[in-house]
Amino acid sequence: MIALTNPAISRAARALALAGAGTLCALTAGALGITVLGTVHRPGVMLDLPAPAAAKQPFAPKAAAPAAAPVAIDKAILAGRALIADPALIENSPQGPLPRIADDGRKPMTAYAAPALGGKFRIAIVVSGLGMSARTTASALTALPAGITFAFLPYGGDVQHWVSQARQAGHEALLEIPMEPFDFPDSDPGPHTLRSGVDRDANGQRLEWALSRITGYAGVTNFLGQRFLADADALAPTLTQLSRRGLYFYDNGAVAQSAVADVAGRSGAPFAKAGETLDTIQTALEIDKHLSNLEAQAREHGTAIGSAFVYPITVERIAAWAKGLERRGFVLVPVSAIVGQPTK
Repeated sequence: MIALTNPAISRAARALALAGAGTLCALTAGALGITVLGTVHRPGVMLDLPAPAAAKQPFAPKAAAPAAAPVAIDKAILAGRALIADPALIENSPQGPLPRIADDGRKPMTAYAAPALGGKFRIAIVVSGLGMSARTTASALTALPAGITFAFLPYGGDVQHWVSQARQAGHEALLEIPMEPFDFPDSDPGPHTLRSGVDRDANGQRLEWALSRITGYAGVTNFLGQRFLADADALAPTLTQLSRRGLYFYDNGAVAQSAVADVAGRSGAPFAKAGETLDTIQTALEIDKHLSNLEAQAREHGTAIGSAFVYPITVERIAAWAKGLERRGFVLVPVSAIVGQPTK
């Protein structure tokens, strides 16, 4: 054992002993405090972490300002020579003008139909997605011939302007109705989507909202809608409501399990269905192939209908294809010229 005879070492040892005693007293006091007062609360550590990013949706349109359609229509409205609104064909509702069958039996599907040329082999093409982008819509109007039918989404604030421009240029107009897809709400067609399993009155109100956004369209078509179009019980009231308002329904052919043909056949609702989708693969080669398929279908059955989206490559290929159409023995017609006729 070593004796602590050095004064400096002795002083250090005494200081260490005092520190140890102090620590022991503090621990003892802490233990006593916990016993008497409960758990001692110490400041927590807060980490400022960013919130997780929201899942990206393939399409989630926001409800824009209502389209610039008159609140009440009391006189005929023309775009050039094309009829855009006829008071006899309008029900002025609080949310906007709704189409109706006139007292004399005239229907919007005929009054707002585009002129159709006669011919042995007739082809209709519907280009959808118009009205959301001014640049894209203007480009399609400039490039595509009058026989092409244009389908407009109801969400843009200036949709009525573009419908009027299209009608003046000789195009037939359709209104795209948002309908429930299989992966809803990951794919969300918007706040007024027609849905399966929803009370028919609720779907009826949503349908009327869309119908009141614009005037001058001859029929309606589906925007998405894989689940809704496959549900005959949900679909039947919608087709009946459209038929009673004098409109035809165009099935764009994107839904393999679509019940439109069966439901329309039972209810007598006018409809047409696409037999070819032109731009599932957006290349010139694929689009040209599907356009050739349309010609083959028209030669075999007399009529054919194709669906497309307003992609720049699609607009370009349809415009090029249409230039030589009459020389090959075909005529381009609006969908209303084929409604109710077989396309296969």
